[in-house]
Formats: sequence, C-alpha cells, structure tokens
Amino acid sequence: MIHASAVIDPGASVHESCTIGPFAVIGADVVLGADNTVGPHVVIDGPTTIGDGNHIFQFASIGADPQDLKFDGADSRLEIGSRNRIREFVTINRGTSGGGGLTRIGDDNLLMAYVHIAHDCQVENRAVFANSASLAGHVSVGDNAILGGFSLVHQFSRIGAHSFSGMGSVINKDVPPYVLVSGHFAESKGINKEGLKRRGYSAEEIRAIQQSYVKLIRRKGVVEDNVFAEVETLAAQYESVANLLEFVRTATRGVVS
Repeated sequence: MIHASAVIDPGASVHESCTIGPFAVIGADVVLGADNTVGPHVVIDGPTTIGDGNHIFQFASIGADPQDLKFDGADSRLEIGSRNRIREFVTINRGTSGGGGLTRIGDDNLLMAYVHIAHDCQVENRAVFANSASLAGHVSVGDNAILGGFSLVHQFSRIGAHSFSGMGSVINKDVPPYVLVSGHFAESKGINKEGLKRRGYSAEEIRAIQQSYVKLIRRKGVVEDNVFAEVETLAAQYESVANLLEFVRTATRGVVS
C-alpha cells in the first residue's frame, strides 16, 4: 500500500493499513494511524500525530514549521484527529512556544483546496472550510462552524460553534456561536437558522437563540446588566443560549455585530 517512490523516514510510524501515494514524503516523528490515505506529493513533517481514516489529497503540506518570525526551532507539534478530508494544497503548521506549542484539528472536518491553518490554531469537529479560507495564528474554531470561500480570520479570534461566514469575509473580531456573518470587515447578518434546523434544533430553541442574539449582538453597543439578566433567564432553559452568553461575556477582541 506504499508506493515505491514514496519517502518515509525511519523515525516515522505508519500503520500497515495506510495507503501512501507516489512521491509522498513522511518525515521523522510522524505517526499515522489506521486506514489513512496520503495522496501523491503530500509532505508531512513532524512532530505530527494523525488519527484514523483521514484522506489527505495531493500536494498538501502538513506539519511544517510555523510561519512566525519568532520561531526558533523550539519543540512544537501538530495533532489531527480522525476522518478528516484535507484537500489539495492545504497547509497546516505546527504550534509555537508562545501558543502552547500545539496546533490541533479534531474529527470529521472538511478542509477544501488551498485552506491555510496557521500555528497554534484549535479546530474542533465537523467544521467546513471552503476553498482558500485561512486562519492566522492562535484562532479557535468551534464544532460545525462553516467558513465560506476566501474567508480570512485575524489572529487570536474565536469562531463559535454552528456559525457561518459568507464568502470573502474578513473577520477581525470574535464570531459568536450560531451567528451568520459576512463582509469586509465582517458584520453579523442574523443567526444560522438553516444550519440549526438541519442539526435538529427545535423551533422553540431557535427562537430563544434569535431573541438572545438580538439582545446581545444586534444592539451594536455596550450591553447593559439588565440585558444580561434577561438573557440569563433563557440561558437557564437552553444550553445553546448559555453558550452564546458565555461566549459574549468572555470576548476579549469584541464580537462581530
């Protein structure tokens, strides 16, 4: 299952069930779990650990040094979970000492062609990155988030779970969970109702999220204590509203509004 032209460092650990394509290069300190498919001309540098059942398409660059002028060769690593699809020309860099030394990708994500994930980013599960979406360093992305094509995310920003960015969005603040944003710079356009419906949220819970969104985000100003109190009532009933409230309260860069 390993093509004769592939180059695998003796310090790499590759499960016997993996398929490694022509001219792929697997470096030292790379661990590949079961049933991974690595396409032609893929380069994987270490230290990188990759779970099971991933498909990495041709010409991707995984686990290279971070693109950070401060990087001095300190220990850093990349961890990728299972069942991810990583398409052509995707680049994912390892972490830096200034960000905990770890870049991490969860499970069941789709990274379309030319996606870039910089050092110290933390991507959870089932996210979709359309073509050429890019994360600067230290960005976190929640479960089921969708970044439209050519979306750009500023360093240290947070992208909340179930959020959606339109194509070409330039995101320089935190995007709260469940919120739809677009523009340059990105502005909020409502909540991601269709995405929530598809994932089984009830009409009542979606209404509660919508009400909380209007109170917390569409105000486009300082949120007063009485508004937080109103949302806390809904948060006691719905975990999703509690998540939204906590996200807004803990934002240090401000939120897209």
